[in-house]
Amino acid sequence: MEIPIENDLCSRIRRSEQALMAHHEAVLRAYGLTMTQYTVLLVISREGGMSGAQLARSCGVTQQSMSSVLTNMENKELIRRETSPVHAKVQIATLTAEGQTLLDRAYQEVIILERALTDAFTPSEHTALCELLERATTVLIQQTRRATAPPAA
Repeated sequence: MEIPIENDLCSRIRRSEQALMAHHEAVLRAYGLTMTQYTVLLVISREGGMSGAQLARSCGVTQQSMSSVLTNMENKELIRRETSPVHAKVQIATLTAEGQTLLDRAYQEVIILERALTDAFTPSEHTALCELLERATTVLIQQTRRATAPPAA
């Protein structure tokens, strides 16, 4: 039995994700940031200095892509990279004052959508939606692992 497209959860999740990304990209463009650059600033602000590999995992991009993003951000003086005291070949990215200022300004625009979404639901609906999205994310991650696992012998 085929599920009607209007009941297709994957399509609905994808549409929501596309709408969210389009909004964030429009807002961040005014600050000269891409979504990945904004996420780097946000993650470093919350977690402290991180390696390119750690940031790539946090942002869901390849290490090669992250290397390019970090070089661009370093050239804009939004981050600085210094050699790790633990591993000589690892560079640790931290925010500059300019990066923190830009993040603070951009965040004030991004948070408007978060508040609008929160206001669109009652507190119990908001809690339920967050729990349902977490459950959906868990299933998506599990299915991806299964799809990418080597075939059983």
